[in-house]
Amino acid sequence: MQSQESSVFLFPPEKLTKHVELPENLIMRPLNRQDFAKGHAELLSQLTQVGPVSQEMYQSRFDEIKKFEGTYWIVVIEDTTSHSIVATGTLILEKKFTHVCGSVGHIEDIVVSSSCRGQQLGKLLIDQLKAMGDELGVYKIILDCNDKNIDFYEKCGFQKKENCMAWYIPGR
Repeated sequence: MQSQESSVFLFPPEKLTKHVELPENLIMRPLNRQDFAKGHAELLSQLTQVGPVSQEMYQSRFDEIKKFEGTYWIVVIEDTTSHSIVATGTLILEKKFTHVCGSVGHIEDIVVSSSCRGQQLGKLLIDQLKAMGDELGVYKIILDCNDKNIDFYEKCGFQKKENCMAWYIPGR
């Protein structure tokens, strides 16, 4: 039996609106407060700089994100054989005054473990996040990506539009 601590999901699992077919040893689910131990932060380091994040820091950030109910939708794919997170993606809802006070979905932090690439897990994550955004009523979903990933996102139904700009705070 799972302890209450180990079953703290970022959002209710029934909010995963699209049924996806995964290999038998893989499950798609919301991020869990205990996923640090399953390598979630380590997986993110295959995408970008994570830094030295302790379990305490990770769980504190999880608790902070969870307070913004309905804003952060972090989905993971877990290998139930190795008890490790092998893919993750995030949908963030931005409330707007434009488009009749509509909402925009932002897809962030899509990463599939280097050991699991080529199994369509990234596409399945994107499909899930798009379906959730649709269910949540967003009028569009946007994302930023490297040029090398444009073809992948076009295959997922996205189109190149406008430009992304970034300003990084010096020293951070």
